[in-house]
Parts: sequence; structure tokens; C-alpha cells
Amino acid sequence: MSAKHHEQGSHAVVPNSKNDNILVGMRDGVSGQFRLVPRAEASVSVFDSNFLVGDGIWEGIRANNGRVQFAREHINRLFQSAKAMFMELGLSKGALLNLIHQTLDANSMQDEPHVHLRLVVSRGLKATPYQNPKINVGLPLIVIIPEVKAVAPSAKNRGLRLGTTWVRRGPPDVKDEQWNHISKATDVQACIHANLMNVDEALMLDLRGFVKTGNSVNFFIVRGDEVWAPTKDNQMQGITRQKTIDVCRANGIKVRELDFALTEVYGADEAFCTGTFPSQIHVTEVDGRTIGTGKRGPVTEKIQKLYAEKVKADVERPRSEIQAEVEASRDLSFLAKL
Repeated sequence: MSAKHHEQGSHAVVPNSKNDNILVGMRDGVSGQFRLVPRAEASVSVFDSNFLVGDGIWEGIRANNGRVQFAREHINRLFQSAKAMFMELGLSKGALLNLIHQTLDANSMQDEPHVHLRLVVSRGLKATPYQNPKINVGLPLIVIIPEVKAVAPSAKNRGLRLGTTWVRRGPPDVKDEQWNHISKATDVQACIHANLMNVDEALMLDLRGFVKTGNSVNFFIVRGDEVWAPTKDNQMQGITRQKTIDVCRANGIKVRELDFALTEVYGADEAFCTGTFPSQIHVTEVDGRTIGTGKRGPVTEKIQKLYAEKVKADVERPRSEIQAEVEASRDLSFLAKL
């Protein structure tokens, strides 16, 4: 990929030398020990499940001044993926958040406003190379990689060029896209196709030909006074996607979740993509067709501001409040109102 292409991508970053010397948090699944390991020394066994058979799950998470953004939603999604994959993590949601806090603090990131965490869980160590989890030894391996990553302003101002890929999003009986699984071969193939098309991101369709998602971000269009989101089936259940829908509905912006075709994308007034890293970033063209004016539209700009306010409110809370929310039992207070 050329440097120019990289600068225009949905995950373009401002380089930061602090990332050369980070400490990586690692919970060993056999000993149960949690260690903070220098980046250059952080490694896993060749008998690890992720390495051998791509058997693991992950989360991409933002942290602002030591506060984990939308912590409850990210940790809940990780635990849902683990349960679906029949993977016992061996710790509580609150204990996992504590490990994340330890990793942030060990890296002196309490005052860093732009931290991105890659939380990776492998099913763990295997006794021999084979796919069956019955030969695994101990609990899953948990890895927390924190980096200082600010979104490159040039990429956000420029917007994204998308191209439709031949790679389709399949149904949940093939590979459920709700599993935030290490095996991202489908998305990687779509990403490679985007590189070959010399665009920033691949736009993926479902098996019926309806527009679904980008290879690493969720996708929206704006037509008139309505925001359209592809239905949630066949795509990752993006937390930023859902928060975007929530802030629209809370502020009187109409949102429809529906099936729509490329023709309706080409004729849209605006389009944008969402993700934990870029938040919302506007789309300038799809398959060579200019979207709207080719610039960030007013609805997208308003959504960006509303979302930024929601993030600010979330991460300005004390850690103790965020921790309590993650550890809270199921809220059944709604029953009293029935």
C-alpha cells in the first residue's frame, strides 16, 4: 500500500514515538499471572490457539485520560463473543476492566486523550497443533496492547473513497458476524481488493446484493432528512454504529434500519462510516460516483458533534462509576413501571 493510500484510510493515525516503548498487559492462561511486558519482548507460544488455528476474539477500545470509552458495551460484547465461542475467560467483567486500568496506568496514560487499546483473547495454549479445544491447556490468554493513536486530521477532513468488492458478507450459519473473531479472512480479502482498487475502504454487500458494511467500519447514508443504516444482520454489531443511531434518535434525527441497494447509495445526499477508532468519517465517493457534493454534509457534521458530546459525557465520569456500571447486575427496574 502506498503512503498516500495509507494517509487516506479510515484508520489513518498521527505517528507517536511513545508507542515504541509501551508495556503490553498479558494474562497467562496456564499460570494465571498478569504481567506488563515491554513491547519488544511481548510474545506468544507457537502452540497458542490464535497462532495455530485463529481461535480467539478481540475488541478495539478507546480510552480518554485513563477512562475507557463505552466500557460496559465493549466488555459485554467481548463476553458475548466468548460465550458464543464456548470460551471461559476465567475472570469477571470488572476484573478484566481492572487489568485494562493497570495497563493504562503502567504506561502513564492517565492524561492521554487519544489511546487505542487492542484487547485480544486467544483460547490459549494447545498441547499439540490441532483445532479441538479439548486439547487446550489452562484458560485463555488475554493480551492488552495500548497505543497513543489520534485520528489523522488530514484523513478525517478529506473523507473516504469506497469501492464495492466482490467479497460478500455471509449468513450467521456460515460465520456469524456477531463473533468479533480473530479470523478476519473475509474482511482482509475485501481490504486487499480495496487496495487493488486504490480506494480507502471496501464496501461489502450481503448475499442478496444489498449494501451491508465496510471491511473495517460500518456504513450509513443520508437521503433527505433521513439517516439510513443497513440492517444489523450479516455485519459486526458496531458499538459506534449503535451509539450513532442512539444520538440521532435522541435528538430528533430520523433513522431507518433497512435493506438498500447501491443505486440508492450513489444517489444519496451524504454517506459516512463509523468505527471505534474514526468515530464518524464522511464518504466522498463510491465506485467513482461522487456522493452529494463530495464534501462532508451538514447531517454528518451534526452527528459528529452529537456523538462527540456523548463520548465526552461518558469518559468524564470517574473510574469508580464506570467500574460500577460494568459490574452492575441486570437492571429490572422497568418491571415496576408495568
